[in-house]
Amino acid sequence: MAVPGGHLRIARFGEGPRLIIAAHGITASLMAWRTVADALPPGWSLIAPDLRGRGHSADVPGPYGLPRHAEDLELIAQHVGADETSVLTGHSMGAYIATLHGARRRYARVVLVDGGLPLPLPLGVDADAALEAGLGPALARLQMTYPSVEAYLDFFRAHPGFVGHWTPDVEEYVRYDADGEGLDGAVRSRAREDAVRQDGRWLRIEVETIGAALEAIESPLTLLRAPRGLLNEEVGLLPDDITATWRERLPRMRHELVEDCNHYTIIFEPRCAAVVADHLTTG
Repeated sequence: MAVPGGHLRIARFGEGPRLIIAAHGITASLMAWRTVADALPPGWSLIAPDLRGRGHSADVPGPYGLPRHAEDLELIAQHVGADETSVLTGHSMGAYIATLHGARRRYARVVLVDGGLPLPLPLGVDADAALEAGLGPALARLQMTYPSVEAYLDFFRAHPGFVGHWTPDVEEYVRYDADGEGLDGAVRSRAREDAVRQDGRWLRIEVETIGAALEAIESPLTLLRAPRGLLNEEVGLLPDDITATWRERLPRMRHELVEDCNHYTIIFEPRCAAVVADHLTTG
């Protein structure tokens, strides 16, 4: 689909008339939504783009930043005919993009999956340092070349977020992200490091903009949260104290802690993805 600067790849999972617009995470791709899409009931379709700088939209240039992705999401919504009966969702960084986009367009509901709440920088920590601390392994992956697709799969198999949770959908997701297999068989991630860094910096700096967008959303709003983090650690991406603050500020926001999930398995583990799909399709 044409956007300023190039063409985004978008995929439609399902054939139903009810539409879900879904934005993926900071180093992910549209294939992150496969398991959730498979859990949807009849009558629904999930529309997911590769955001600019990722997947098969990697060549769509910047400038990046979450407002640019939100503008792209608006063009996608227009392109597929989304209306007030449609649903908006996003996972991780995609939840923040959905927050910005959802503040300007009415949906049947907006579902934020383990993201979307402002994350203020710790005192004395700048945005780049916070990005390295939070996304260190992911950033390292973008800088590396792997000798083969199988080696790239092995990297993900050893990732703490996926150990014990490997599924065919995860493998398909990783294979989709593997780019550049040439005569020597070497591959690297399709995600552009400059896009990831620019987007991550914006997310950590523009906390007031994110908060204002959250408060401006008029559609019914739901936050689904994973209790464990990106590396399967005990503290999730959205800590309890920040979540409690925003639940108090937005008492109309529904909230569910999706038990026994981490930041990745909330959309990749079939049991967790079924919870997400249920919230997307029921009021």
